[in-house]
Amino acid sequence: MYGKRTAGMFGYSHFTGGFAGGQAEYLRVPYGNVNLLPIPADVPDEKALYLSDVIATSWHCVVDTGVQKGDIVGIWGAGPIGQMCAQFSFYHGASRVILIDGGDAAWRLDFVKQKLPKLETIDFTQLSRGESVTSRLKELAPGGLDVALECAAGEYAKGWAHYFEQALGMETDTSELLNEMITSVRSFGRVGVTGIYAGYTNHFNIGALMQTGVRLIGNGQAPVHKYWQQLMELIQKNEINPLDMVTHRLRLEDIEKVYEVFEKREQGMQKIYLQTKHSNIPSTEAPALTSV
Repeated sequence: MYGKRTAGMFGYSHFTGGFAGGQAEYLRVPYGNVNLLPIPADVPDEKALYLSDVIATSWHCVVDTGVQKGDIVGIWGAGPIGQMCAQFSFYHGASRVILIDGGDAAWRLDFVKQKLPKLETIDFTQLSRGESVTSRLKELAPGGLDVALECAAGEYAKGWAHYFEQALGMETDTSELLNEMITSVRSFGRVGVTGIYAGYTNHFNIGALMQTGVRLIGNGQAPVHKYWQQLMELIQKNEINPLDMVTHRLRLEDIEKVYEVFEKREQGMQKIYLQTKHSNIPSTEAPALTSV
């Protein structure tokens, strides 16, 4: 269907290679001479861990979409990826960053704003009647955004049409967020897609994409090896801090209950560090060990 292979990932089923062990106490690493990065003594486990996924993915989304000095950036999705994309957008010189989320996840907007006070936010569930995400963004940034970053994924339908089409197997992903992004950026603006999309979508506004010269960039699975050494050095210099997104430290032995609570987004859970019997002593910046 894709015409080529995707990247291999641990714990992501045979869809990406069938490598077991994404969240396990032990795992087997193929080609360990290139797929393992030594952790410097001055970098705690809790900071190094996320180089394998969130940090590299967020960095790639920002860099690959071309965020640069003076840009106005909109980010769809206030989870860990969206939060770190906001941080990295400012790091690359963005003049303004607007983060969009809502519903049961709206609490994350305030959480991220505590970390990045100059961040602007939109709760799409609080928009007035007849108002859309695009119209609100045009008010905040007349002329449109320079860059839009998709960090939410296409599996969450906002409208009834996509809800039923997904339920009936008529599409795998919704185009709603992509359409909002395309119509929210200026002509020849850039749209980066790093949220997970698996297959096909309906009602995609391809006319707006073509007629206004918008550059749609499928960021893909992040080429972690390309960035991890540079990002490790930035962590060592305290220029970036992965712990900004971590809300909980829990035990691997409690994983069944952890998954249940996390799925419901209870206790304000965003990103969790799972402690095993092999984990080092928690760093002073990390959340304290708690139970569920």
